[in-house]
Amino acid sequence: MASLPQSDPITDLLKSAKNIAVVGLSCNPLRASHGVSAYMQSQGYRIIPVNPQIQECLGERAYSSLLEVPEKIDIVNIFRRPEFVEEVVDQAIQLKVPAIWMQEDVIHEKAAEKARQAGVLVVMDRCILKEHRARMR
Repeated sequence: MASLPQSDPITDLLKSAKNIAVVGLSCNPLRASHGVSAYMQSQGYRIIPVNPQIQECLGERAYSSLLEVPEKIDIVNIFRRPEFVEEVVDQAIQLKVPAIWMQEDVIHEKAAEKARQAGVLVVMDRCILKEHRARMR
């Protein structure tokens, strides 16, 4: 008897999520945050820029912090250096965001553990674009 395939939390997340708040999104098309966010937007996700340095990006209004975003966030995608991650994670926990995604080379074990303790799905040191392409064909 064939066993059912195991549920994959990343695939489930990518299928169910609609709104992705991108912390550290840059309007510079040469930056990874811009290319990754433009790709995710092209795949039907709503991108919410979170960066105090910009007013808007990819046709969406930008916010200075997660706490200012007026709508429901399904994933917080972090494009910040590790020393800035904990504050972002604390805000995501406060907002009860179900998932935090730290892009490649964004690693903060303490913040990740804090988020997991709060019941948040944490994906760390992985690219959401690469994971989406690999899983959503």
